[in-house]
Amino acid sequence: MNPVESRIILGCMRIAELEPTAVRRLVEAVLAEGINFFDHADIYGGGRCEELFGEVLAQNPGLRETIVLQTKCGIRSGMYDFSKEHILRSVEGSLKRLQTDYIDVLLLHRPDALMEPEEVAEAFTALEVQGKVRWFGVSNHNSMQIALLQKWLPQKIHFNQLQFGPAHTSMIDAGLNVNMGNDKALDRDGSILDYCRLNDITIQAWSPLQFGFFAGLFLDEPAYADLNRTLARLAAEQNVAPAAVAVAWILRHPAQMQVVTGTTDPGRLKALCQARRVSLSRDQWYEIYRAAGNELP
Repeated sequence: MNPVESRIILGCMRIAELEPTAVRRLVEAVLAEGINFFDHADIYGGGRCEELFGEVLAQNPGLRETIVLQTKCGIRSGMYDFSKEHILRSVEGSLKRLQTDYIDVLLLHRPDALMEPEEVAEAFTALEVQGKVRWFGVSNHNSMQIALLQKWLPQKIHFNQLQFGPAHTSMIDAGLNVNMGNDKALDRDGSILDYCRLNDITIQAWSPLQFGFFAGLFLDEPAYADLNRTLARLAAEQNVAPAAVAVAWILRHPAQMQVVTGTTDPGRLKALCQARRVSLSRDQWYEIYRAAGNELP
């Protein structure tokens, strides 16, 4: 199973708030939309998110082989930890909670300043040899951090989760403001977008509808009135929800990103999935970028 076939991923960070029956209905709604990729992390809900999802898998024999299951590790209370011991222990915990004997994709969650890539390589190799993890990646890493890690890893880094959306565009701003003296010209991540494209690393865009760092949704937010008007007009033209146009804006980028949506509402999920049938021209893509408050040099 190719883990990049599903352009939309269900992020399971908020399912701990749901009853088990609601989680089952959400999974059914996701599958009905043709999405088979589910994203977890060992810290989501203190492990409760994985537990709830594991109950769904246990109640539906055969489901596990039809989906891509991704989880993340490395965040601990007050620190980050990419030690071999912690990675192995975290994966064992996730496997138990998810009630499965393998994880399709394991990501290292946020960079560890004390990372020793040799230890990570030992952990990844042990997990691969034991059949517990099939693919590996990172989350919120810049270009040099990935290059350092990849130097030691026999496994390829396939994914990098990064915050990206119409109201969070730092990943492309610097590339549009090359040789300029403004703030947008600052390269904050080592040209991570271009680096990932050059190295065949799939970017998974998280919080696609957020502005700031979990500051809130830009949909219907007065500070983003121009963006909302633009999305609404384009949505009406294509008979979809405005949120679908925002997601389509990410999917339109030639980097072939995946989008991680964190909704727990089946109806909202269905609306977001309309993005797959939205066609945005180059003019419309740049119009959305400018409507979000970005000026072209």
